[in-house]
Amino acid sequence: MKHQFSWTLAAALALAALPLFLGANAIDKLTTLFIFMLLASTWGLLAGQAGLVSVGQQAFFGLGAYFALRLVDGGWAAYPALFAGAVGAALVAWGLSFFVLRLKDGEFAIATWVVAEVIRIGVMLDPLVQGETGTSLIALNAVEPELRRNLGFWMALGSLVLMLLVTAWLLRSAVGTATRAIGEDDEAAASLGVRVTPTRRRVYVLASFGAALAGVAWLASAITFLPRTNFGVQWSVLMLFMALVGGLRSQWGPLLGALLLFVLQESLGHLGAWYLAGIGVVAAVFALWLPRGLAGVWDDWRARQAATPATDPSLSIPNLPRSSTP
Repeated sequence: MKHQFSWTLAAALALAALPLFLGANAIDKLTTLFIFMLLASTWGLLAGQAGLVSVGQQAFFGLGAYFALRLVDGGWAAYPALFAGAVGAALVAWGLSFFVLRLKDGEFAIATWVVAEVIRIGVMLDPLVQGETGTSLIALNAVEPELRRNLGFWMALGSLVLMLLVTAWLLRSAVGTATRAIGEDDEAAASLGVRVTPTRRRVYVLASFGAALAGVAWLASAITFLPRTNFGVQWSVLMLFMALVGGLRSQWGPLLGALLLFVLQESLGHLGAWYLAGIGVVAAVFALWLPRGLAGVWDDWRARQAATPATDPSLSIPNLPRSSTP
């Protein structure tokens, strides 16, 4: 864990310096990539480790941004309000967990989607949001554009690093062991004395906080808030795709899935419907033939390499000359 923390921190510091060398377009794209990675890693923790397949995490993606708008309207400074908005969304997740975690499998998935839709409709009724018209975080317009872009980049990067480190610590703790046991078979875990619901609640709240951090980072870079975009089910679909393709059971697999999605989006996004069809085909291929995702492919390759005996030229038998027949 200590080495992982050191390497992660070193990589984060190196990435944090990129705004000094890259242009505005590259910084915007990297910000989007970090947001994708943040969403993928938190959904992978939720579904891959705890077995909670949620299709309603977009509720917290949008709710964090909405709370930030409300706080700014109440007189808060913009950037503290963004972080406080994410914390507020996590508190809502904690309250909801006492209801949705009573459900299992398909019932849980449907309930999370219904809750997300109810929250979206409730937010649209707020006069500040103006229904489908949406609103903007106008306070950010007072920040110089280049500085605002860099702050959004650092916010997305910092949120990603924070969640990766917290998740790594969690999975190596007793809670992580209980979480994996629950993900395999919750009834068997309960019979062994694992506290299923409290453990799942911790994971659910942490994953929801990560989704909210992604939502406020998105608002910090986009400024505009549109309920159908910020609360759109497409966010959960993208989370599922990235975690499935990268590897649900791996902590780092979803990050690979996010990178693949980003590359596909940048190279094929202009194709419109064909791009969406291609995304569907890729997801189907992984679901049918590569269920462990890219992380599983990497693990299998390493296993084959380890099983292949190494050949040492010094141990090989030299070719001896044939004896001549007298």
